[in-house]
Amino acid sequence: MKVPCVVVRIARYAGAARAMATLASAACRHRAVAAVADDVELPSISVVVPARDEAARIGPLLSAIVGASGVGEVIVVDDESSDGTAAVASRLGATVLAGRPLPPRWVGKAWALQQGMDVATGEWVVLLDADARPSPRLVRALVARAIADELDVLSVAGRFACPTAPLRWLHPALLTTLVYRSPPPGAVRRGPVHRRMGNGQCMAARRATVLAAGGFAPVAHHSVEDVAFVRTMAGAGFAVEFLDAGDLLTVRMYESAAAAWTGWGRSLALPGVDPWWRQLVGLGVVVVAQVAPFVRIAARRADVVDVVLVAARLGTLAGTARAYETRGATYWLSPIADSLAAAAVASGIVLRRPRWRGRTYAGATL
Repeated sequence: MKVPCVVVRIARYAGAARAMATLASAACRHRAVAAVADDVELPSISVVVPARDEAARIGPLLSAIVGASGVGEVIVVDDESSDGTAAVASRLGATVLAGRPLPPRWVGKAWALQQGMDVATGEWVVLLDADARPSPRLVRALVARAIADELDVLSVAGRFACPTAPLRWLHPALLTTLVYRSPPPGAVRRGPVHRRMGNGQCMAARRATVLAAGGFAPVAHHSVEDVAFVRTMAGAGFAVEFLDAGDLLTVRMYESAAAAWTGWGRSLALPGVDPWWRQLVGLGVVVVAQVAPFVRIAARRADVVDVVLVAARLGTLAGTARAYETRGATYWLSPIADSLAAAAVASGIVLRRPRWRGRTYAGATL
């Protein structure tokens, strides 16, 4: 047997073992975040929403949380929008904070979050993206759970709203690239800090603790600021958790498959957060465990490893089904899109995208 063949075989087995070990971490999870009664006493809570050109999307979010039980204030940080974001937010009852110009080496979202955190008055701050579609009971549920679990930062995953059939086909394949590389929300076995995950679409944090730790300044230059923030806080010894809140939160990230491939693809590899070699290892796991088994079966070269991996991939469909508001036939056909998903991860490694939402981030960590 030639040496290159031995190396390929070892890499294949190692990638398969890594993927299966990560999938196994889903077997034991913490319970999901659930609503709490209105008479449960909680500290003061502020909601901060970073928004840049979000006039078309921010309405459902604000309609749900402005005036919701336990919400003391809703601050929309209008990050130099060129549309009517500020007018929509003001009309729906939010306090609008005009974002200041971007300082050197800051990425836009991190800067908007920092400004909102600075002016918030609540003991706890809940950070929500404009594409979030929360239950009015979400904010209280997050803070109650964080206090009950003695956390400093709580990040949660919600359900995805995918409005088109092509998006419902591609999006689950993109999501599965994360499932193969990182423990899922609520996993009891979270692994080392460098494998921790978070979701910047929805976070709750003790304001004083975060500000004392430097706020978002330590991750100011990161394009994937949510994962960087979670890992920075966890690495500093703070109590950080990533849980499921699918019963209380839906997010509508993208309107089309093309937008998802481009937008999510830029961050799926965790550029800047993971070193380049770890990004390549993660891509290798995706190729070996998610893409190659179907190709090998089609080429009639499959062995028992491929059969196990195909069974695991089909199992992920059942496991992630609850993460989608609607599914349909295209969801169940999403493994056909796995090669496109792997290409999206690869593009995030190879193609550095310093321009995002009309800004060029020359000094950002991409």
